Amino acid sequence: MRRIERHETAQVRIEFEGQALPAQLGDTVAAALLAANHWCFRSTPVSGAARGPFCMMGVCFDCLVEIDGVANRQACMTEVRDGMRVKRQQGASDIGPDRFADGDQESAP
Repeated sequence: MRRIERHETAQVRIEFEGQALPAQLGDTVAAALLAANHWCFRSTPVSGAARGPFCMMGVCFDCLVEIDGVANRQACMTEVRDGMRVKRQQGASDIGPDRFADGDQESAP
């Protein structure tokens, strides 16, 4: 995938599977990974088949990754931050019963 350069945009670095990658501030995690030629973001729980972004608008959930230790994050809906650590999600991951117990989804990672 070829990036459209935005020269006035600040550059940041993220880590994907231990590899440092450049990104532009305002990129989603999915856009940054695709620009770096990474296509497999997760594996399915049953067969282990590779999956990557499909809709790029938060509907299909094929772009789920682990970000800074938190699983089930939609790469297409999450903007990059400098120093962000991203890993492929292997199979299903439980968010746990108390993650949004207080109803404050805005403070969730």
